[in-house]
Amino acid sequence: MRFRHPDGSTVHLAYCTNVHPAETLDGVLAQLRDHCEPVRRRLGRDRLGIGLWLAKDAAHALATDPSALRGLRTELDRRGLEVVTLNGFPYEGFGAEEVKYRVYKPDWADPERLEHTTSLARVLAGLLPDDVSEGSVSTLPLAWRTAWDETRADKARAALATLGERLDALQELTGRSIRIGLEPEPGCVVETTRDAITPLTAIGHDRIGVCVDTCHLATSFEDPDEALDALEAAGIRIVKSQLSAALHAEHPSRPQVRDALAAFAEPRFLHQARTTTATGGLRGTDDLDEALAAGGPLPDTAPWRAHFHVPLHADPAAPLTSTLPVLKSALSRLVGGARPLTRHLEVETYTWQALPAQLRPRGRAQLTDGIAAELMLARDLLTDLGLKELP
Repeated sequence: MRFRHPDGSTVHLAYCTNVHPAETLDGVLAQLRDHCEPVRRRLGRDRLGIGLWLAKDAAHALATDPSALRGLRTELDRRGLEVVTLNGFPYEGFGAEEVKYRVYKPDWADPERLEHTTSLARVLAGLLPDDVSEGSVSTLPLAWRTAWDETRADKARAALATLGERLDALQELTGRSIRIGLEPEPGCVVETTRDAITPLTAIGHDRIGVCVDTCHLATSFEDPDEALDALEAAGIRIVKSQLSAALHAEHPSRPQVRDALAAFAEPRFLHQARTTTATGGLRGTDDLDEALAAGGPLPDTAPWRAHFHVPLHADPAAPLTSTLPVLKSALSRLVGGARPLTRHLEVETYTWQALPAQLRPRGRAQLTDGIAAELMLARDLLTDLGLKELP
């Protein structure tokens, strides 16, 4: 979906296909047929943006076979779909029964992360619509925090600097500008937007910036205005933003609140939990079940938030809520000003099938309805900010 910003530029809105992951190119083509095109039709649009997630095998096939890349581009056009952004965070296995810590491998100290991201950039340059010259790829925030030392940090900095050089060369070759955004996430080396400033300043390349995920922002209790102001003051480019909402528990000491949270503690993904301290710091656990354990490490005198991407249009039942107000505040700052701070927005609710059983979609049609409803909410938020929806 495209929108005209009051400054005359185009802002793109997509939804991320990691909600129905596929590991192979054939699987990606099936996604387009079974999910993405039906969402477009449900919205009654001639064109719909999607943020593709390409696993290792699919990315490699497209990067090494020009005919396969042309075939995917043709299929996108045929189904009324367009791609200006890729999700390059998960490497493979995102549809596994247990993902947890595996999603952070390989990290940016591993040469394979550089090669995979380079492949994604080359693929995206070939998928961009003819009238679009800029693309974005989100990636993991260096690494999970454990086993991270200065040696690995040096390797990551060197890899990202090399990536910047490759992206420069790619633009010279294709005329397409591809940028990469580190995506701050709780528990990672770059946990908050502020954590991103020092390593990105050290790299000092305009093509390497930040992907602001509004669920992660909220989980870490970051104030959107302060976070985005700090990035702008440091000269860090906001490459893209993922529009998502976290779980919020206002009174975690109450048994009914803890019971409600326990329904979201599931075995597939990590759901990092955070709360604030009296001194303004953060306390956290790597997963929600750790926070809920008897005698767990989180104080329960202040609200808790959990990294669980809940559907944007549907708050969880009381006594829980979502952090949709944080998303709205961030979006106002991102695109509601005199100029957009980013032109790539991506709804990323990948947890539909990890929701408590009574909330999960039953079949493809209900999932299509849910994704379409999220996009309609995002559309309404953008038009309320003065952007004009384009055909």
